[in-house]
Amino acid sequence: MLRGLYTAASGMLAQQRRHDTITNNIANLNTPGFKGSNAVSRSFPDMLISVMGGANPPSGNVGKLSTGVFAEENLLSMGQGDLKETYRFQDLALVSDILVNGVAFDESGKNVDQNGNVTYKPQAYFAVTSAQGEELYTRDGSFKTAPDGKLITSDGLEVTGANGQPIVVDVPWEQITVSADGRLIDAITHLPLNGDPQLRIMRVDNPNFLLRQGDGRFRYQGDAAGIRQVAVGDRVEVRQGYLERSNVDAAQSSIDLMAALRAYEANQKVIQTYDRSLDKAVNEIGRV
Repeated sequence: MLRGLYTAASGMLAQQRRHDTITNNIANLNTPGFKGSNAVSRSFPDMLISVMGGANPPSGNVGKLSTGVFAEENLLSMGQGDLKETYRFQDLALVSDILVNGVAFDESGKNVDQNGNVTYKPQAYFAVTSAQGEELYTRDGSFKTAPDGKLITSDGLEVTGANGQPIVVDVPWEQITVSADGRLIDAITHLPLNGDPQLRIMRVDNPNFLLRQGDGRFRYQGDAAGIRQVAVGDRVEVRQGYLERSNVDAAQSSIDLMAALRAYEANQKVIQTYDRSLDKAVNEIGRV
């Protein structure tokens, strides 16, 4: 009898995590370069068997009865966000449409072939350097200039150049044009600035290897062969005077939020029903 109680309780926990994920997405609707995430749930018995090393549930049963749901993980959605024109010279956005030969990607940015092999759409990111000297990646191009001329993020991290060094400019940004490949050019002479500075833009073949670090930045956790600087022909373009908006769909998030609430309430009703049944069994039937 308590099996249903545990099943409903696990359902409430899963929906609570789903609710938290959606509200975090909605809270960052106006955060430049923010990438939304989706809560992924899985049947608890299947999850347990998978962790124990099994492939399929034991045979011999007619049908399958799940005894709960497990909120397994949050998957990032790395799709391109809309661009917003800001007319600010230090605001930079990336337009990324990297192709893979012979592969057609769906709206979620992945392709599954006939053998079940999954290929993800590569994405491009600005490289910045953390206070600890670690290279991080972001799509938030709301940059500014430090007093010493360095190009930095809104919270002070150095923007990395193609040579691995910070980008330093000695002219006003009103005089700088950023080319499509990330080079900083003097708008008057149409020549590269001193030192020929260029943004370090990285191509990540599988964005699922990026770990969210907060403030719109990610750390790469995959194989070194899966990340490199963007090359000619990669279909990546820098837009000056624009910012990439969050890729969260406000309407869909509102629908998902309501669905999570209704599912939570349904599991709550189940627990209340079990509670009344147990109360009757203990205080009325047991008395007889």
